[in-house]
Amino acid sequence: MNEENKYIEEQEEESSIDFGKIFRDLLKHKKLYYKVLPITFVIAAIFALSIPNYYQCEVKLSPELSSRRSTSSLSSLASSFGINISGAMGNATEALFPTLYPDLMNSVDFKTSLFPVLVTIEGNKDAGESDRTMTYYEYLENEQKSPWWSSVLKAPGLLIGWIKSLISDKEEEESKTLNPFRLTKEQAEIVKALDKKVVCDVDKKTMVITINVTDQNALICATMADSVKTRLQKFITDYRTSKARVDLDYNKKIYGEAKARYEQARDRYARFSDSNRDVLSQHTQTRKADLQNEMQLQLNIYQQVAAQVQEAEAKVQEETPAFTTLQSATVPVKKTGPKRAQMCIIYLFLAFLATSVWILYKEDDLKPLLGLS
Repeated sequence: MNEENKYIEEQEEESSIDFGKIFRDLLKHKKLYYKVLPITFVIAAIFALSIPNYYQCEVKLSPELSSRRSTSSLSSLASSFGINISGAMGNATEALFPTLYPDLMNSVDFKTSLFPVLVTIEGNKDAGESDRTMTYYEYLENEQKSPWWSSVLKAPGLLIGWIKSLISDKEEEESKTLNPFRLTKEQAEIVKALDKKVVCDVDKKTMVITINVTDQNALICATMADSVKTRLQKFITDYRTSKARVDLDYNKKIYGEAKARYEQARDRYARFSDSNRDVLSQHTQTRKADLQNEMQLQLNIYQQVAAQVQEAEAKVQEETPAFTTLQSATVPVKKTGPKRAQMCIIYLFLAFLATSVWILYKEDDLKPLLGLS
């Protein structure tokens, strides 16, 4: 029994963690911290300062959801029993539901539609610089700042491309025209960059649309946020009213034809009446009555088509969705990032942790901490 107790005590002594020894070992290598932490701080500061500032602008919209009067009574009846069928029935006819708006904005067609938007870079008035206006594509292609290491990473690719251009007999010139079906390499890179710059999110409960635009220029950030909002509203409006506008155009065409036929019938009746004013023959009276009936028939058709045009115009107005702007685009005053102080603190913490682990490994203090024999 005594031997078992003695063996247990020996095992506990071997497996016990001597925090005092660990602290003394770390303190013994304090000069290492004096070397590692300042170097880490300098490196972290260089990396943090190399990242350009960026701003964010947020826009919030509340769209009008489509509803059908035919389901209103049934929806109200179901709601009295705690059942919500408005989303299942009322929105069944809505092919472009708000939850699909992020997918719409991620499409190549929508992103390339932002290329011709005009943006302005404000010049330094104190230095006598004037404002510069350019397209958003030109701004993203020529005016974007990037960290120094991105140029280093791109250097091999640029070198390979330069060598290929020397070897090839004839360098193919890429078309500068915008074709979403077949983008150039530069256009594809900018479309990819827009994935992070323009983000759309929809709250599935409230259906509030949030558009977030990130850019290195505060004014351009707000300008593009407003442009994205306007283009999204226009696309949705065109989609929702496309069928009604087709019907309106058709009714206007029929209206023009009916009006022309009525005017022709009216002119024929007027000319015949003027030329046969004093003629009292039965044939003349019959012909005059026929022309008058034809004029009245064309007038009835003309009035009926005019009513259809008014109804089609009202239908377009009814199908036009309404958007409530919950938060408009404003030029951000303060930069959103990068968080340089936080980056330096994280780098210092990781360096301190790595240095401590290396010291504990060197002093053979890791085994008790890890529970190894």
